[in-house]
Amino acid sequence: MQQTRLSTRRERTGWYFYDWANSAFSTTVITVFLGPYLTSIAQKAAGCGDDGCGDAVIRPLGIAIAPGALFPYTVSLSVFLTVFVLPVVGAIADRSPRKKQLLALFAYIGAGATTAMLLLTGERYLLGAGLFLLANIAFGASVVVYNSFLPQIADEEDRDRVSSFGWAWGYLGGGLLLLFNVAAVLMKDRLGLSTGEVARYSLVSAGLWWAGFTTIPLLTLRNRPPAAEALGTSGNVLTDGFRQLWHTLKSLKAYPLTLFFLVAYLIYNDGIQTVISLASQYGTEELQLSDTVLVPTILMVQFLAFAGALALGRLARAIGAWKTVLVSLVLWTLVVLVAFFLPAKHAVLFVLLGGAIGLVLGGSQALSRSLFSQLIPKGKEGEYFGIYEISDKGTSWLGPLLFGLAYDLTRSYRIAIVSLLVFFVVGFVALAAVPMRRAIEQAGNTPPARL
Repeated sequence: MQQTRLSTRRERTGWYFYDWANSAFSTTVITVFLGPYLTSIAQKAAGCGDDGCGDAVIRPLGIAIAPGALFPYTVSLSVFLTVFVLPVVGAIADRSPRKKQLLALFAYIGAGATTAMLLLTGERYLLGAGLFLLANIAFGASVVVYNSFLPQIADEEDRDRVSSFGWAWGYLGGGLLLLFNVAAVLMKDRLGLSTGEVARYSLVSAGLWWAGFTTIPLLTLRNRPPAAEALGTSGNVLTDGFRQLWHTLKSLKAYPLTLFFLVAYLIYNDGIQTVISLASQYGTEELQLSDTVLVPTILMVQFLAFAGALALGRLARAIGAWKTVLVSLVLWTLVVLVAFFLPAKHAVLFVLLGGAIGLVLGGSQALSRSLFSQLIPKGKEGEYFGIYEISDKGTSWLGPLLFGLAYDLTRSYRIAIVSLLVFFVVGFVALAAVPMRRAIEQAGNTPPARL
């Protein structure tokens, strides 16, 4: 692998490994096991029978909701909270000379909350929701710090490749753990475990995986001094972080094209993240597919996403990252339309749809990250990625909210899934309207040869 001027191969490899570590949370927890498992616990608490839930409700904090809406509402609430947390985390990261230690703090909090899902039994849906809130917020905070290393380890010409390789490495790691958990699902009778027990132990495995592999980037990444403009005067990075966040939000008006791209990204990536996080619930509840179909299909998606991230990275080198992301959004629109018309209990078509998702998934996210890194003024990587992370891996909120509302009002998962089209259509139009070369120059950076 060719070295960049900014870092060594060893440091970049360590950076890739945090994608490998945290993707276990994205795949095993968010995408596969927690949605159906938490829904089943909520249904048990609501007294649902074999013939369904009918009008049965649960009342978290005294609010009556359908059991099937608990998980999307919880995802949405967690991201609503991160709106206030992540930009501050980013501002603190930019001002701290111990960015690597901040990564460790948030990673281990998230991994610990995920491992504590071992206690998620019986009718404890509130415990499950609370642990997920903590884990998902910590997950987002750690990725803010992680992403802020990208402009420091790769220059503008190499950034698409480095970002794509990190995403691909993440899908490979998340897929490998999911492979072990798929084996446990398929062998549950031989192991003497119920479906629920396998799901619970799989959640715990994601926490242990996340914590264990986080050690590698902590050993290889190096702290860098804060940029001169990020240095504070009070000596307290927390209070300086809040102060700098306010300054960043005000200064965004000086970079209107960066803000325009950010809005476009928050829209279309909210749709992507919602499809990822709720695909398992849609397959279980609407398409009536068993775990023996769902879990291997989602496993296949992870490994295809590894190949897709590398393939779209190559396409970006040929036609530019901006054009490649636009192509991917057209494909995402087709995915949602096919999902809406997909017949129930038709495993083959579901597997084919999963293959399409896998090929487009990794590249659209990796290239969006590298594009945004070109739009950040020097020394403000953490602050800007803190805002960006509001709709990164597992942290969408408008999509799950719309999905949950649509299901709550119609009791139809098909209506809920097709409602997500708005994110891809509006996101495509908004992204197509961004003059990327001018936006990069406006942020004070040098555009790559192809966009």
